[in-house]
Amino acid sequence: MPEDKTSKNGQAKVDFICAEEGCDGVVQFSLQDCSESNIQVLCPKCHKPYVFDHELRTKFGKLQKLIEVVREAEPILGDCCVSVDVPGGSVKVPYALLLTRLNTMLTLHVGGRSIDFHLWIQPSSPDTFR
Repeated sequence: MPEDKTSKNGQAKVDFICAEEGCDGVVQFSLQDCSESNIQVLCPKCHKPYVFDHELRTKFGKLQKLIEVVREAEPILGDCCVSVDVPGGSVKVPYALLLTRLNTMLTLHVGGRSIDFHLWIQPSSPDTFR
């Protein structure tokens, strides 16, 4: 069985607003659980079940791999910057700072609706991104 670096070094949780008409419940699940072919999550408010098909599980799997690559790059993130051009020059923003200040989400079309899946990543250590 392959090593699951994300669960070993921190948790990645996903949530989205329930798609049921009139419900505003927040459905939550672990990104690592998406690799299971029979995963089903329930809305805590209306109890609507959600089952993820192969295509959606594949997309979540790619998102998990992206997280693993970023974790592997942690030792060099302090040396990486994103340059933003502004009038009068450019501003360098440390990449590690971006990871702590930007919200990550995956927007997908499911059942004829656009749904934002929000990603919440627990750092692998208390010193991550400091």
